[in-house]
Formats: sequence, C-alpha cells, structure tokens
Amino acid sequence: MIHFRPPSLLRGTLLHARTFSISCNAQLADMKSGFQVFNKTTKLQQRQRAAKNVTESRQVEYLRDEVALRMIERLAFISREFPRVLDFGSGAGNLEKMLCENDTPDRELVQSRLKHITMFDSCKEMLYRDSNPDEFIFNSTLDIDRVVGDEESFVLANGSRLQSNSFDAVLSNMSMHWINDLPGVLSRIQDVLVPDGMFMASMLGGDTLFELRTSLQLAELERQGGVSPRVSPLADVKDMGALMQKAKYNLLTVDVDDIIVSYPDIFTLINDIQAMGESNSVLSRQPFIHRDVLLAAEAIYRSLHGNDDGSIPATFRIIYLIGWKPSENQPKPLKRGVGQVNLKDALGKTPEELEISLKDK
Repeated sequence: MIHFRPPSLLRGTLLHARTFSISCNAQLADMKSGFQVFNKTTKLQQRQRAAKNVTESRQVEYLRDEVALRMIERLAFISREFPRVLDFGSGAGNLEKMLCENDTPDRELVQSRLKHITMFDSCKEMLYRDSNPDEFIFNSTLDIDRVVGDEESFVLANGSRLQSNSFDAVLSNMSMHWINDLPGVLSRIQDVLVPDGMFMASMLGGDTLFELRTSLQLAELERQGGVSPRVSPLADVKDMGALMQKAKYNLLTVDVDDIIVSYPDIFTLINDIQAMGESNSVLSRQPFIHRDVLLAAEAIYRSLHGNDDGSIPATFRIIYLIGWKPSENQPKPLKRGVGQVNLKDALGKTPEELEISLKDK
C-alpha cells in the first residue's frame, strides 16, 4: 500500500491500493427508470451549501482531485483527439483543474486532445465556484463553457436539451453515483455522443465507506434497537458492467480503485463528507444521528477498523467505466475459426518462431 499526501489534504493521509476487474457479463439488477432512491432536491441543497462554504469545500477536494488524476492517466492511453467534450456532472471543475496542474503527468498530451470542454452540472453554485481566472488558470488555459442543467433529464436551465450527436466524448468525474435512473442516463449519454464517441466515467460504488456503515449500524442496534440507512446504497462493479452492456456500448472496460483515507476520528470523516456535498440523500433516511449513537460508533469504528497510529481508515471504492458508441468503423472480433495459428501450437514459441510459422502457411 502506497502512502500519498496531496497538497490540499489538511486532516488525513490518503492511501491507495489498486485492483482491476473486467466484468461485462454480470446479471443485470432490476432497475426501472421510474425507480427513485435519492431525493434530488435534498442532494441539490447539500451541494449548494457545500459550494457556498468556499474555503472548506475547496479543502476537501482531495478525493475528487485524486480520481481526476487517474481519469487523466486513462485518457493519456487513448490516442485520439476529441474536438467537443462534455464534462457531465463537472462540479467545480476538478478534471479541468488537474489538467492544468504543473505536476500532473501527461497533462499537456491530454490537454492537446480535448479541444473544447462544456462543463455541465445541476448545481449552479458549484459549477461557478472556481470560475475566477485569476484564482484558477484552467479558466483561461482551456477552452471551456459552463451549462446548468439536470443530469437525469438532460434539460438545460433555459428549457432546451442537450442535442443528439453533439459531443465526441463525455467524461464524468465522481458524479454518477447520485443518479436514480442509471440505465436511462447511460442511454441518453450515448445519444449525445457522435458515432464512435467515447464515454469515460468514475463513480463511487460497491463497498465505499463500509467501515462507517458497519459502525453506525452496530451503534444504532446497541443504542436504539434498529438501524437506518445512514450510507447511501451504491452500484456494484458487476451491475455497472451489465448496465453499460445493456445500453449497447462497445469495447467496454470496467476497473476499480480502492482509495483509503485516514482520518483522526469519525467526526472529521463525517464533516468532510458533508463539506464535499456527499452526505446521504436516500429518500427513507432519518434526518439526524443522535450524539450517543455517534459516540458509540466512534468506539466501534476504532475497535473494528482502527489503525495502529490512532487514526481510522475510510475506504472509497472508485469504479471506472469506458465505452464507445457503436459505429461501423469500430474494430470487430473475427469470426471463430478464421485464426491462422492454433493456440496450442503457439504456446512456448518465441515471436520469431511464430513469425516463421505464419510465413510457412
């Protein structure tokens, strides 16, 4: 496990361990477009409050900034220019900010490929929080514009909609885990892409904050005799692979990072989550947590998950998705039986021996 301390992280240590998983044949969960898990009004209000507390909300951007760096790392491997890019659920512009950081690997390479970026977000306050070019150079270095609109319906603040076949790439950094209608949004994203356009996203998923979830559940059982949904439910990597497949994306890639952040106590962790605008917004949630439950959860957290140095770890599981809108020009797998070399014969041979075998055929 590698220790990492980003410049903006004031209260903890960020650790990360990487695991990879390709999973596109999982059985799709029953997700209907009318199914509502999150209260959109509550989520918007949480993000508005976070954006208005400018100093604190900027201090807790360490997670989004780190994930944006890993998105840029993936973009560097795609050797194609994207003249028109949609940053879907852009927030304050973490992806754009990290593209202009001097110590970001491959920043100039990726910058040169993303010609024009449209930052799209439902929270106007968050979208414009870092729009001053004197404070953030990405506003003048990159060719960008900002658009306020709903991430589920794609309806803009002026009543119009995002147009079909209007973007060469859609990028989404850490926003899609709050979408109610994931199947519908994936289809609508594909609609706004040009043929052979690319969709790349990162989102919280799976066992994110499992330490906090289990500690709060045990504390509530002990103090109140029941549990409430304190941590929002998140999609699993298998579900996302299946959803991408059902939405008919081609050339799919799904992989996972576990990012572990160490905090001094449970209260700092919860405060950072609130400052990020990432608080629970499940429709059936309880409005607050009793102090005695929090105190019990703190003790349970340290007992079950605490680090040797007295801090507590919080795991953020990040799911990365890459898919391409179907096009006749895309590479396609060959039909079975047309291969020229038998795998059994190829095993154990050097590249030179294989080349000689092919020439003899």
